[in-house]
Amino acid sequence: MRKKLYLGLTLVIIFIIFTSTLLFVDRRGVGPNSSIVGYATINLWFHNLTGVNWVMYTITDYGGIIPILLGLFFGGVGFIQLISRKNIKKVDFELIILGLFYIIVFLIYLLFEYVVINRRPVIIDGYLEASYPSSTTFLSITFLLSAIIPIKRYIKNKKVQMILIIISYLYMSFLVVGRIVSGVHWLTDIIGSILIGFGLVNLYEYIIIRIKSNL
Repeated sequence: MRKKLYLGLTLVIIFIIFTSTLLFVDRRGVGPNSSIVGYATINLWFHNLTGVNWVMYTITDYGGIIPILLGLFFGGVGFIQLISRKNIKKVDFELIILGLFYIIVFLIYLLFEYVVINRRPVIIDGYLEASYPSSTTFLSITFLLSAIIPIKRYIKNKKVQMILIIISYLYMSFLVVGRIVSGVHWLTDIIGSILIGFGLVNLYEYIIIRIKSNL
């Protein structure tokens, strides 16, 4: 159990340190419109290696909606329980923790919409958007992997459980890899998303396991 706590904290700390270094390590104007990018050499090398795949960008962009819909589904289940049971204490604790987890994920997403670390390596629809960390990568990791715990609780059939869990991992992997090869993010955008995504998921799982052990 403590392994998840230590791993989660370690990944979050590495993410903070990594993000900080992006502000001063090899920052040069190598992006569109001479936008400043941290780790410019490796980011530019990787971007030139992959190029831009607009088809994959479109697929992963629309495909990234599914994890959000999954989150809304579980949020809806929790809301229905709250209405029907008329007491938040009677709502399944997994759904309460999951709701709090979603709030934290949303706040981090919102933070980096306003605190710009890097901008995209490409201009999309006339705009040079903030790109760190990759929101599609971040949301796919956090929403799809956090869904595994409620899947285990509410799906009693073990075979169906396993199928849904495998699908969650495969779909998450597809979105992450797809976002990498699409070329609309710098390599460091993806790395940052993976660090904070897996870090938060491990902390979420630790809290769930810890509460269950005390019941």
